[in-house]
Amino acid sequence: MAQFATLSAELVRTVLDAAPDAMVIIDSTGTILFANEQASAIFGYSEAELAAQPVEIFLPQGFRARHVAHRRAYADTRRRRPMGTGLDLFARRKDGSEFPVEISLSPITDGGDALVAAAIRDVTDRQIVQKALESARATADRANLAKSRFLATASHDLRQPLQTLALLNGTLDRLVADPDVREAVAQQERAIGAMSRLLNALLDISKLESGAIKPEITDFKVAALFDEMRAEFAAIAASKGLTLAVDACDDAVRSDASLLGQVLRNLVSNAIKYTREGCVRLRCAHDAMFVRIEVLDTGIGIPPDQLGYIYDEFFQVGVSPNTVRDGYGLGLSIVQRVAQLLDLKIDVSSEPGKGSMFSIVVPASENAQRQPMPLTPRSGARQAGARAPHVLLVDDDAAVRSATRLLLKVAGYRVTAAGSLAEATACAREFGDIELLITDYHLAGDETGTDVIGVLRSLRGRDFRVILVTGDTSSVVKDLPSDAVTRIASKPIHADDLLGILASLLGDTAAPPQA
Repeated sequence: MAQFATLSAELVRTVLDAAPDAMVIIDSTGTILFANEQASAIFGYSEAELAAQPVEIFLPQGFRARHVAHRRAYADTRRRRPMGTGLDLFARRKDGSEFPVEISLSPITDGGDALVAAAIRDVTDRQIVQKALESARATADRANLAKSRFLATASHDLRQPLQTLALLNGTLDRLVADPDVREAVAQQERAIGAMSRLLNALLDISKLESGAIKPEITDFKVAALFDEMRAEFAAIAASKGLTLAVDACDDAVRSDASLLGQVLRNLVSNAIKYTREGCVRLRCAHDAMFVRIEVLDTGIGIPPDQLGYIYDEFFQVGVSPNTVRDGYGLGLSIVQRVAQLLDLKIDVSSEPGKGSMFSIVVPASENAQRQPMPLTPRSGARQAGARAPHVLLVDDDAAVRSATRLLLKVAGYRVTAAGSLAEATACAREFGDIELLITDYHLAGDETGTDVIGVLRSLRGRDFRVILVTGDTSSVVKDLPSDAVTRIASKPIHADDLLGILASLLGDTAAPPQA
């Protein structure tokens, strides 16, 4: 401290003049005793002009009288603090222009005199940047909202022609017997399936990027997901001569069951795609806090120099961009985005020629009680000799309506078709034997399938059976109830899947065999 006591007044002034902020020292009456060079530069006054002036010279005219009272109050509670906490402060230059500032106050003592040192910082540039950031954030939020709206609409509109193709293809498959024609129909079905998968993958990525997907975190058994994977992929693996081994897993996790299922579905599908012989295995391991779900394969593996690219869109291991591609290279990109959304850790290890292992670490659940999730019925079997149920079909798209009506007719159902809420209401009143409603969610104007469901159930009772078909991806549709008499089917739905859901809802009143 003795060294500091020997510092000259000239050196202290030099240090204060070198400060990046305006430095002002005032006495107990508010009179300026000292102002550094930065104060003159910011406010436009010379040193002589500031000498012995009240500190209020730096304030806008309308604030000067009030500031005198604030200054006196500070003198009674002298402590180091920022001035005007939570307020936007402004100062005034000699030319009358005002600008935003931050001010810090520090009490000092010179002998018996109580002085105050004020550091004043011009924050004009900072506020410009902050406003620009806020504007950019608001623009981005509006863009995301617009993108979400677009996705909800585009998802429906893009799936409509695919829905028509899928239903017409299913109808043709039931009508033709010639082997060559059936082969053409089968190839057409594969092409429609490929288009559907690509569209769904692209829409999934867009939904994830736009924030349109909100996780629903619950506790559930891993075994339920494993059962789904076995049911969905066992036959696919067997068709390639592979074994799909699904280990028993009694663990329960806490996450979004649907999104985690999407991750596993993409990982298992990828493993089967890139495995020529051997097996694909699904297993789990756990500790007190986490469950590690692993997908292993004996496939082609991933070269070390390509591991960093596997989550990029359209990247496929060992596939040139200009060659024929098996798939689209979007599965792992979706996996990564969903894992980020759910805050899950995903790892990969691989050895070329020997296989790969993908693992995802999920928080363990403290509540393991949950029933396995039911699988969507896929059978389209009919009961021979049963009477033909009457189905009301509502869709404002004439092509989809016609294709669906034709499929149902070929499958042995009686069909009444309508294109609007008013037409559907009239049909329901005219035909008392309608047993089930199939309706699109988006209808013309502001009408929705839920409007039609409400009217039909008011006429027929709350247990009236319904299939709601939709290509919408919004949270409104996601929140629609699916119960014992209601099914929600996503477009594009395969003909067999639609007929299977229809048969399961009608139960004993299933349609007669197809012609």
